[in-house]
Amino acid sequence: MTHEFKEIIVSYQKAIQQGIRAVIATVVDVDGSSYRRPGVGMLILENGQMTGAVSGGCVEKEVLRQSQSVFATNQAKMMTYNGRYRLGCEGTLFILIEPFSFNPETITKIQEYLGSRKPFEIRSFYTKEEASASTMGSMVYFDDSKEFKFSDQINVDSMKMDAALECFEREMLPCFRLVIIGSEHDAIQLSTIAGATGWEVLLVNSPKDPKNTLDFPGTKQVLNQSPENLVIDKVDKQTAIILMTHNFAKDLLYLQAIKDTNPIYIGLLGPSRRKEKLLSSFIEYFPDVTDEFLDCIHGPAGLNLGAETPQEIAISIISEILSVIREQQPIPLQDKKGGIHGCSQTTTSDSL
Repeated sequence: MTHEFKEIIVSYQKAIQQGIRAVIATVVDVDGSSYRRPGVGMLILENGQMTGAVSGGCVEKEVLRQSQSVFATNQAKMMTYNGRYRLGCEGTLFILIEPFSFNPETITKIQEYLGSRKPFEIRSFYTKEEASASTMGSMVYFDDSKEFKFSDQINVDSMKMDAALECFEREMLPCFRLVIIGSEHDAIQLSTIAGATGWEVLLVNSPKDPKNTLDFPGTKQVLNQSPENLVIDKVDKQTAIILMTHNFAKDLLYLQAIKDTNPIYIGLLGPSRRKEKLLSSFIEYFPDVTDEFLDCIHGPAGLNLGAETPQEIAISIISEILSVIREQQPIPLQDKKGGIHGCSQTTTSDSL
């Protein structure tokens, strides 16, 4: 959800440059089933424009209507939305709607922090009763003990001392990043779909044929670097890497270039025997490579979806990466026991 918060910050920055006020709506709790989980947010401008969503599209009109009283009073309010009869989700959403008024210095600080790829927290104080109060509201917390109110209207001391309020805390991890090493046609499809997923996409291309972000829709940055000069900053467990140069020697060299990084996933294209040959050659050069690094290598990359076209293959790869970072064993949702968003539970036969 960090990328959604990032989009909200960008939209708000544009709004205040035009003198347009904003409020933000956040799902802070759910009773029963819902389309999205608590933590999702939506920015609402006074001119009616919205960024983000709190559901699949059916709740947003009601949130927009109720946000008008927040614009009028400049006080946070709690609204509930019973989707049992209107959504078919059989759940009630508890949505905190509050003024959103970061100053330019705070926006700069938040954007710098997002760029540092460090986790942070957002805490929302609320009551499930439908009401308006200056003691309700949300705050952003960074690891340097800095805290920033969503609005100057929040009375922090009263909010923290109000025993009647509940606190919804969520850790915001760095935006998930996909590093694509390769620049053939399938890399274009993968970058496009990954960008649409909300991932930050970094593409690595050979310096012999320089490219830029206009050549790869969805990318945030293109590095025209050879394996010998490749430097990728801040590779963490919110980073996946795909080797897709379609050249065995180049893939081997780039694999050597990233051997000291710590991604959650490395994907290789081609059949299993190509992976075995590539790893055999790699280990021959670097026999002391860690098991952790080798364990994150997947090849052939992707789930068995019967994918044939470059677009379908991209979906297959993204699906496998999602299953890895969410720690899920892919199965049809109709075979999953329990709620959609809960931990996967399968019978013995399901696991075979």
